Amino acid sequence: MSSTAAKRPFATKEQLEAIASQYPTPFYLYSEDLLRSRVRALNEAFAWNPGFREHFAVKATPNPAIIRILAEEGCGTDCASLTELMLSDACGIRGEAAMFTSSDTPLADYRLARDLGATINFDSLDQLGFWRDNVGEFPRTVCCRVNPGGDFEAANGIIGTPQDSKFGMTVPQLREAFRTLRDAGVQEFGIHAFLASNTLGDDYYPRLARRLFRLAADLSRELCVHLAFVDLSGGIGVAYEPGQRENDIRAIGEGVRRAYEEVLVPVGMGDVSIRSELGRWIAAPAGALVTRVIHHKVTYHDYLGVDACSANLMRPAMYGAYHHITVMGREDEPMGGTYNVVGGLCENSDQLARERPLPRTEVGDLLFVHDCGAHGHSMGYNYNGRLRSAELLLQSDGDVRLIRRAETPADYFATLDVTPEGAALLSEVRRKP
Repeated sequence: MSSTAAKRPFATKEQLEAIASQYPTPFYLYSEDLLRSRVRALNEAFAWNPGFREHFAVKATPNPAIIRILAEEGCGTDCASLTELMLSDACGIRGEAAMFTSSDTPLADYRLARDLGATINFDSLDQLGFWRDNVGEFPRTVCCRVNPGGDFEAANGIIGTPQDSKFGMTVPQLREAFRTLRDAGVQEFGIHAFLASNTLGDDYYPRLARRLFRLAADLSRELCVHLAFVDLSGGIGVAYEPGQRENDIRAIGEGVRRAYEEVLVPVGMGDVSIRSELGRWIAAPAGALVTRVIHHKVTYHDYLGVDACSANLMRPAMYGAYHHITVMGREDEPMGGTYNVVGGLCENSDQLARERPLPRTEVGDLLFVHDCGAHGHSMGYNYNGRLRSAELLLQSDGDVRLIRRAETPADYFATLDVTPEGAALLSEVRRKP
């Protein structure tokens, strides 16, 4: 998986038109085949570590149909809230298969995580006291999230600045946390760190692993604790732009293996298991936002108005993120113009692409927005009263299944039923066809 080939949609124009005749655009479409193939490639890359497990970050794509597919491939979950824990539990993922990684955590969230037997990943010393005073005894196995500070460098320079992140505890605080937990009866420990996001290049995970393996060896020796696992979290990116080299997961797994055998095995820690949380790497290429051009406006720029907007995909507006766009049926045509692809929100940031070269595009064309399978639909919102779209699954057998219906005005108004005016409005909306 290290190709630099041009991006191609995982569905044809004819397929998308057939789907759109039943489920109006915009909608999200996920490929079951791509989801499974990427998890299998990940598992193969880390098969050298018998305890390896991917804990899919639920925040990336919180849909039970997706989570169940990944569970069938051996994945657990990484949850950050009560509702994500509930989703994980509904999919049958609980106990050590579920990680709970949270900061500024409400008591109800901790209690549910405890009841489900999830592995708790503490983010601060404060959380230890909060748990002890409000939840009770610590579990047998506990993880702690470390933030070493400073900059994090890879072969191509600085790729992360942990010191600017709100997550994790310092190394001295980690030592104190482990000492406290050890004295409280905890038997097995894990270390977790997330030092950079969406990295391209195969050296991020191996460098992170080497740093965490050394820390694990030091803590094991100094505190006489058993390090059961090291969680490398996420951070392996995807090639959003054509021509970018995709990360080679096999080379990444091999790099981590070398660090493991050089650091941990010589000190008798060859039983440490590896965990990952690669929500983006697994799911982003396996999902797309499908939208239709409904207006064409030319002023100081050439605007394609589509029926999706930043409420459906906020990454371009929020981060300036690039998502490649294919004009369906014109995949092999030359570029015919430079367009701003915009939605209908009353915000100038509502632009899925700016000054984007595309083939000649007309009202009625379907656009396939690539690499939206992670942090796409899940980051949707309802500004301007826009309603979140449906999610569909392109199954391995070729059939398409609705896995989340599109929101309706009744959904938007549902929480207003506590006032007479709101109840009347909701009743009126529900009476309309």
